[in-house]
Amino acid sequence: MTKETRTHRAGCDYVYMKNQNEVIDDLIETLKDGQEGFKQAAETVKDPQLKSLFNEYSQQRAHFAVELRSKAQSPDERESKMSGSAAGALHRGWINLKSAVTQGDDHSILAECERGEDSAVEEFRKALNNGLSAPVQEIVSRQYAQIKEAHDRVKDLRDTTKKS
Repeated sequence: MTKETRTHRAGCDYVYMKNQNEVIDDLIETLKDGQEGFKQAAETVKDPQLKSLFNEYSQQRAHFAVELRSKAQSPDERESKMSGSAAGALHRGWINLKSAVTQGDDHSILAECERGEDSAVEEFRKALNNGLSAPVQEIVSRQYAQIKEAHDRVKDLRDTTKKS
């Protein structure tokens, strides 16, 4: 009976870690979307302060992705996953950024960045309710707070920027 319990418990631990890794992978995908979205936005906006802010957020998302990946798998697996996920196309909330970029006005770009951030905020909120291990929960919680802060700042900037 004790042996079955240990085996069962080990099986449950494996499933738990697999689910946690899937959650981390989803968050990393969201972060990569944000990294690329902010990078494209920075390359397009006219305002030098927005350009700087978007570059800062792009770098922040890259750092967040590396930090989360370090909690998911071994170093060898991290290398292949990071390069593989970087090749993924923009999706979720960032998909409309290209059309805003072609319009070329800062207000439209800010609006699409906010939409992308809406998606990121929601993904992180869901992850926080997914029973993550304490160390991962702490990282996700801290990153969530910073992503929420970025969202609110982008939204405020959008609200104060007149549509051209």
